[in-house]
Amino acid sequence: MSTVIEEVFARKIFNSRGEETIEVEVMTLDGYGRASAPAGASRGRAEVVPYPNGGVEEAIKKVENLISPELIGMEADEQEEIDLLLHKIDGTEHFKDLGGNTVYAVSLATAEAAASSYNVPLFQYLGGHLADELPHPLGNVLGGGRHTFGKTTDIQEFLILPIKPRSFTEAALANILIHKKVGSSLKKMDKTFTGGRGDEGAWAPTIANEDALSTLAKVCEEVADKYGYLCKVGVDMAASTLWKPKEKCYLYTRDKVKRNSEQQLNFVLDIVEKYDLVYVEDPFHEDDFENFAELTKKAKGCLICGDDLFATNSERLAHGAKMSAANAAIIKVNQVGTLTDTFKAIRIAEKAKYIPIVSHRSGETTDAHIAHLAVAVHCPIIKTGVIGGSRVAKINELLRIEKSLGNRAKMSSLSFEGNLCQRK
Repeated sequence: MSTVIEEVFARKIFNSRGEETIEVEVMTLDGYGRASAPAGASRGRAEVVPYPNGGVEEAIKKVENLISPELIGMEADEQEEIDLLLHKIDGTEHFKDLGGNTVYAVSLATAEAAASSYNVPLFQYLGGHLADELPHPLGNVLGGGRHTFGKTTDIQEFLILPIKPRSFTEAALANILIHKKVGSSLKKMDKTFTGGRGDEGAWAPTIANEDALSTLAKVCEEVADKYGYLCKVGVDMAASTLWKPKEKCYLYTRDKVKRNSEQQLNFVLDIVEKYDLVYVEDPFHEDDFENFAELTKKAKGCLICGDDLFATNSERLAHGAKMSAANAAIIKVNQVGTLTDTFKAIRIAEKAKYIPIVSHRSGETTDAHIAHLAVAVHCPIIKTGVIGGSRVAKINELLRIEKSLGNRAKMSSLSFEGNLCQRK
């Protein structure tokens, strides 16, 4: 079997928001890979630059004129060498010349082409034969912020996480049922609610933040009774979008409240206890490592996760680990560009005993690579939405992976007792 790269091709397609994005195809003598780049609505300042000046059209030219001539003739299974070459071709710190989305698509398509050449699924190619654990699905059910329009919730995402499901299939079904039941509850609460949804398929009602929490908590209890295991609530506050640096406060427009950092800390601690939250993402702005650490120390039994805080950046993760800022980290390949850079960030997170959480972006494509990545690196949790074509694509791929593993398939080993969430 040969992994020699014969052709690299790029085109323009559209993501789930109807925005232009890049798709790359890599062909070897015996294999084929294709990958397209997603896009975030609330982007961390530490993320790589998504596209060069000129946008997607210029990115396609970069693939054709700079990347393709260098990659043709190389072995697709030399992932580190190829990713290092992408850094060398770009020559900047944050992929300003090629664009982070450009190298993301090239890096992922190359890995898939190598897996195809060996005639093995991507998760097995990246993770080996011991990659047999399915992640717990963290699903966005209700929200607002930058994912919606109008007077929706200030908190960007209200999430659900099945606790100790017997299979990934069962967990996915529980999340879907909760999504449906929340929709029915919202229609009863507000006769004017027409079923509007945000970027990630979550309901987008005109509702106060704590009303959203109480609604979701109640539905989770109902579904837990049906399935015989807990489903718990989480939030992604996307606090950098609420932070007003001049006033040094978090502005909750919908609830007409301003909170300084201390008040924000107390507010988060209060809702963690009141609604038994299992997960809180980005509760402070992206440079507030100190309050992340303080919250992590005080919010026992809850995952405190950094997204904008870390941006899948190894240096920021290492800095956060020294301060014990957070105990979980969002992993988004296109925040850092290449698979090799992503694996480095995951290793740093795991060394610090952080829970790595592979995540989608709000502007997604129907690619399912993150499903394979989560299984390959034994990520205990995947954040990938509940409904909508680009979200279901990842869920369905995990169902296929679970089926293909047969009796070997098992859920990731997480202990949800005590100080949550440790690998067993």
